[in-house]
Amino acid sequence: MPGRRQTFDRRELTGPFDIVGDVHGCCDELELLLAELGYDVAWSGETVSVTPPDGRTFVFVGDLVDRGPRVADTLRIAMAMVEAGTGLCVEGNHDNKFGRMLSGANLKLSHGLQASADQMAAETPAFKAKARSFVDSLPPYLWLDGGKLVVAHAGLKEDMLGRSDGKVRSFALYGDTTGETDGFGFPVRRNWALEHDGEPAIVYGHVAAPDVQAVNNTWCIDTGCCFGGRLTALRWPERELVSVPAKRAYYVPDKPFADRTR
Repeated sequence: MPGRRQTFDRRELTGPFDIVGDVHGCCDELELLLAELGYDVAWSGETVSVTPPDGRTFVFVGDLVDRGPRVADTLRIAMAMVEAGTGLCVEGNHDNKFGRMLSGANLKLSHGLQASADQMAAETPAFKAKARSFVDSLPPYLWLDGGKLVVAHAGLKEDMLGRSDGKVRSFALYGDTTGETDGFGFPVRRNWALEHDGEPAIVYGHVAAPDVQAVNNTWCIDTGCCFGGRLTALRWPERELVSVPAKRAYYVPDKPFADRTR
């Protein structure tokens, strides 16, 4: 059975947190970043445990899957950390589509989903069921640290906090879209961060750029690891950025990597 969706309101959790941008199956880089941040990653066959430093909690902004070469291992790390209480994760749009694929939906294997399909074909039915349940359980966003911090895959407007209706879920997964598409077939997006009044801090990914985009106390930390960029984490409350370079480009972007309107 699909996993029961977890609550988004975790204001009782005060951190400290390490929030990582879109991993997209780039597990080598994820392991390097975890080590850089002081986490100990230990594998025993296909079982993994991750020990955090000083009681810190690791937070994934979603899009764990697609494009990169180690989708299953990325899921194993995220699932193990969430299960152990040392990690949190929100749903990304790629995770959503991945879950629907595992549920048997007839989907076009585009935008990197083919890589996930190929890699998951080698996994056991039990692992596929566990991965599906995990993805189905992910909240659309997380409200943390007494209300001072929000993590959502594509961002969130402050007036949406406390809700999880369809409009809020769509915004958290895809951002503020106009309903139009650009010349590359991608949704045209409004830059909602320009209207944010500065509180709370909102950390998100989804829109890859060579550098972190910090606007009005919002932080877009998707630095395009799968495209040959970097995997980046924001440490909270320190507001320090820690990055590791991609070992290589795993996926050719459908739109120029440096274009912020992706």
